[in-house]
Order: sequence, then structure tokens, then C-alpha cells
Amino acid sequence: MAAPNPKLDADGVNALIRRAFPDAAPEGFPRVETVGPGRVTVISPYRPGVLRPGGVISGPTLMSLADTAAYALVLAHIGDQLMAVTSQLNMSFLRGAQPGDMHAEAEMLRLGRRLAICDVRIWTEAPDRLAAQANVTYAIPG
Repeated sequence: MAAPNPKLDADGVNALIRRAFPDAAPEGFPRVETVGPGRVTVISPYRPGVLRPGGVISGPTLMSLADTAAYALVLAHIGDQLMAVTSQLNMSFLRGAQPGDMHAEAEMLRLGRRLAICDVRIWTEAPDRLAAQANVTYAIPG
């Protein structure tokens, strides 16, 4: 199956996300770096307060990034549908995420009229040293 073509570029997706979350602090909020057919990359700047005991980035922080990356992917491919919502998120933690900027690459596995199914890979050190992987489903309003 061919990857779907995006309707928005990175700037367009970032603008939509800022509109969806007007109270979010821009300096700590993830930003879309690239958009391509069926994929986006997102970076979330490291900030104090995200570490858990053991000195690694907390699971809830990584889950939030996975959800944000999937949302960005969906918006990039369906356009201005801010009411698309997470209907499922399954996360696998593969290794401790070391302190540093968090990177996510989201790939569209299936885009239908009502559901979008995404795969999200997260790392801090290098893309070949994944810290987490998520399968995220978004419900798209009709």
C-alpha cells in the first residue's frame, strides 16, 4: 500500500497544534520537524522535571510524546480536524530513555475515513537505540 500524501507541511501542523493547545508552554512543547508521505518526525526538548528515579525519562513523558507524534501525523494527512482523538495507545518500553531531547518518528500504518493507525518510535540517544515504541489509533470525526 502506498503511503498517503500529506495535506500540511511541518509549519502547518505546528500551527494547528498550537491552536489546539493554546495554553501549552511553547518552549517545552514538542514540535514537528519533518512531514513526508505517511510519516512525521517530532522533537521534544529536554526539560527539568521529566526524570524518574533511576535518572531516565519517565514513561508518562514518553507516552505523551508518542500521542503528540501520532496526532501530528494524523493532522498532517487529514488537515484541520482538531477533534481527532486518541482511541488506543499501546506502549512498549525498550530501554531507559537517557536525559536529552526526545525524538519521535511516526509512520501511518493505515488511514481510513474514521480511524488512523500509527506506529511511533522514540529515542534520545540514536534512532538505532529505541527507548520506546507505540501503536496509536486515532478516531477521526465524521
